[in-house]
Amino acid sequence: MDAVTRPPPGPQGFQPAPLNRLSGEPPSPGQAFFLQAEDGLRLRLGLWQPRNAATGTVLLFPGRIEYLEKYDGIASRLAAADFAVLAIDWRGQGLSDRLLRDPRAGHIADFADYQNDVVEMVVAAQALGLPRPWHLLAHSMGGCIGLAALLNGLPVETAAFSAPMWGLRHPRVPDAVITGLTGTARRLGRAELTAIGTGGGGTYLLDAPFRGNALTGDPVQWARLVAQAGSWPDLTLGGATYAWIAAARAECRRLAALPSPDLPALIALGGAEAVVSATAVRARAAAWPQGQLLDLPGARHELMFEAAPVAERFLSAAVDLFRG
Repeated sequence: MDAVTRPPPGPQGFQPAPLNRLSGEPPSPGQAFFLQAEDGLRLRLGLWQPRNAATGTVLLFPGRIEYLEKYDGIASRLAAADFAVLAIDWRGQGLSDRLLRDPRAGHIADFADYQNDVVEMVVAAQALGLPRPWHLLAHSMGGCIGLAALLNGLPVETAAFSAPMWGLRHPRVPDAVITGLTGTARRLGRAELTAIGTGGGGTYLLDAPFRGNALTGDPVQWARLVAQAGSWPDLTLGGATYAWIAAARAECRRLAALPSPDLPALIALGGAEAVVSATAVRARAAAWPQGQLLDLPGARHELMFEAAPVAERFLSAAVDLFRG
């Protein structure tokens, strides 16, 4: 059973929001709150404060289909290292407002819309007085949003990426076929339908078996993620819409043509990556003057939720980067 509590008072000026925890999990310094974006959407943010004086702040950018609860342990780990952490449910997922009548569909019309959420996050961090320097920690789709934000001037000193989505991996479907399918869906007015082969209305963690899954080889972490998805189904998402696929591919192409930001970066990639394009990640890492590629042999997509040695290696490297 999951632990259900009343939302504590939110930070001054923000509406309190729930932050669920599974029964038996250790106490967390995290709290959540809602804010309203300029375009009217309600977004949920999470804040974790260290016991000691914070030496900086980590802006945590999750991936597609993710939500704050998944990162409670990671944020608590960073808080224990004396960092404040601010994370977000992107528009269309978690407890932020969904974008379609079908709440199960993972949708976005244009990846530029996510930059509106980044702006709201920065404004919230300023209003909360979160200490500088600021740092970026981004996973998967969050890595795509994060790279665009860095190029837009996101005020961070360093960036750590876990399996960043700088290209999509389609091992069995030719690129021309995907282009044709998304284009046809748009012309027929069906771009907001869930794309064939992306999971439909279910959610990957509850539909896929542990054996052969693309996310993690660690059964304990897998069980925790499954328990969360089963306990709080309203937080989860199903497959991506044709519009999301077209927008994601367009954003990856756009970013690939741009130079790397001028700041230190840690770019981590698992040897068994099967969700994002490893080729695109390696190409960007090679072209990042202050970038360091961290290869994690045998690791799958969820580097922070892999077996302890893998997860700790990445998190320790990220903390070392943030500490300068």
